[in-house]
Amino acid sequence: MKVLVSAYACAPGRGSEPEVGWNGVQQAARFHEVWALTWAEQRPAIERTLSSRPLPTVHFVYVDLPRWRKLWRLGWPGQHIFHHLWQIAAYFAGRKLHRRESLGLVHHVTLVCYWRPSFLALLPAPFIWGPVGGGESTPRAFRSSFSLRGKMFELGRDVARKLGEWDPFVRYTARKATLGLATTEETANRMRGLGCKRVSVLSEAGLPPEEIRSLSSIPLRQGSPFRLISLGRLVNLKGFHLSLRAFAQFHRQFPESEYWLLGDGPERTRLEELARRLGVSDKVTFWGFIPRTQALKKFADCDVMVHPSLHDSGGWVCLEAMAAGRPVICLDLGGPGLQVTDETGIKVPATSPEQVTHDLAEAFCKLASGPELRARLGLSARKRVSEHFNSDKKGLFMTKLYQSLSTPEE
Repeated sequence: MKVLVSAYACAPGRGSEPEVGWNGVQQAARFHEVWALTWAEQRPAIERTLSSRPLPTVHFVYVDLPRWRKLWRLGWPGQHIFHHLWQIAAYFAGRKLHRRESLGLVHHVTLVCYWRPSFLALLPAPFIWGPVGGGESTPRAFRSSFSLRGKMFELGRDVARKLGEWDPFVRYTARKATLGLATTEETANRMRGLGCKRVSVLSEAGLPPEEIRSLSSIPLRQGSPFRLISLGRLVNLKGFHLSLRAFAQFHRQFPESEYWLLGDGPERTRLEELARRLGVSDKVTFWGFIPRTQALKKFADCDVMVHPSLHDSGGWVCLEAMAAGRPVICLDLGGPGLQVTDETGIKVPATSPEQVTHDLAEAFCKLASGPELRARLGLSARKRVSEHFNSDKKGLFMTKLYQSLSTPEE
């Protein structure tokens, strides 16, 4: 089949959305001839990889808007406008390709956001929208614990999402979708509200088999001190202020323990000050930004992954930790709440900041005092990633989906 994949973000080895786009293109190319529309900014990274690992069934089409790049200087609002303009340019590129190649199916892979349109839905071919996310929100009870910057971000996101839902082109995208794929049930409900008639829940996250093998080779840890690790941008929505408070409570019972935070962001100074006030600054290490390949190696020196994100469609770091055999403690929200099970970690309900802090501390204590439990959860975590979040297996699922949608009903 000739397939058009729209992957605005698409680059190998970067994790998050660029990895989603790259995996989507790779998997489609295993079974079909693919034309991949992506932002020209990704071209150097893609071509470096193709020089050593060619994809002969993929034709990359790089779409750019050089005159509009200045919008990026305006921050998030400018990037949002740029993405809309890019989608319009992508539609004209896609229309030209469809007239020439008679494409059998169109698949929007990135951006993974349900409240942004894909004008490729206008093409006369079956259209798959997603998996897309963004329907998850920080529970209201937690916003009071945010900094002013964090509160303004959440307010801006709420407004942008509502405006997106009113956008007639977003609603048209939803109505035209032959199938909508949502990362969580929260997003699925919002897609149905926009008029998407057929919606299924499917995580956008999946690890390549070679990466699963590499992470699975990391041995289960036996040493001391007991060490927790978190990876991610240091922003309010990641909930690290909650895990720091929980660590301070836990540390009173387990003084020979440490907490590593890998990542950087606008909340770093505030989090470092919080660690000082809580009296655990000598036991908390802020590593700052570390390249992804080096960051993943840090799992070897840690026992448990902590991911207290308050809204997260994906949660790739949870899968990476699970593949490395590390139990995951997360909030029972969004993507991580679907990835982690009672057999692979501990999910904490999110009712209030005080309740989450207490329950996280209890979870830390439970795993710190149970090495056999950690080992059992870690082995189950590896198995779950291999069985349910292997990108090759997801590729087989997607090609069957492509075939079912492109075959006329009897």
